Amino acid sequence: MTQPQLDFERARFNMIEQQIRPWEVIDQTVLDLLAVVKREEFVPPAFRALAFVDTEIPLKLDGRDTGETMLAPRVEARTLQGLGLRNSDLVLEIGTGSGYMAALLAHLARHVTTVEILPELHAFAEANLRRSGVTNVKATVGDGAQGYSLGHELDVIVLSGAVPAVPDAFLQQLRIGGRLAAIVGVDPAMSLQIITRTGPASFSTVKLFETRAKPLRNVAKPSRFRF
Repeated sequence: MTQPQLDFERARFNMIEQQIRPWEVIDQTVLDLLAVVKREEFVPPAFRALAFVDTEIPLKLDGRDTGETMLAPRVEARTLQGLGLRNSDLVLEIGTGSGYMAALLAHLARHVTTVEILPELHAFAEANLRRSGVTNVKATVGDGAQGYSLGHELDVIVLSGAVPAVPDAFLQQLRIGGRLAAIVGVDPAMSLQIITRTGPASFSTVKLFETRAKPLRNVAKPSRFRF
């Protein structure tokens, strides 16, 4: 007996109304965007039925586990809401993954540069973005764990993996008024934080919620010793 085909539009509606909106996402622009960008198109085919489930999704390509995951939809939505993107924003994302967050960012910003350390994930994401008609994203292969200079200041930086502390190199790339989103801390004490540059040497931090995520590859590990 063949399995019934998943009703993606109904599943998408349920995700927004039953997961995202109740989790304090009230920005209608973000809610509308989640209805427009087809999340299932960024999920590995074997896991497409999980595209709208409140869970992380393994990024397994052709049977090979990359060790990376897509964040849960509500985490992605709260991140977007917390950043308050504008259509003039220049964005840097470290950790492209499937390309889904880059696509969301691109719909709200002027341009997105996204950096992925794994060539196979870069290729997967680039194909997803192309198929979805996203044209204002530059996807590149590289190791951005300790910073990734584009030669100019940025309005928004998104770190898609957890870091024990935000590397200073990223903070210095933000223009005044620029925002950085990252999951900061060491398991099990992690939180999604929005850091805003308020002056040449000053920053403010808002902790949005407690969560967990895989560490950003090659990020510096904290010392076990305290003095």
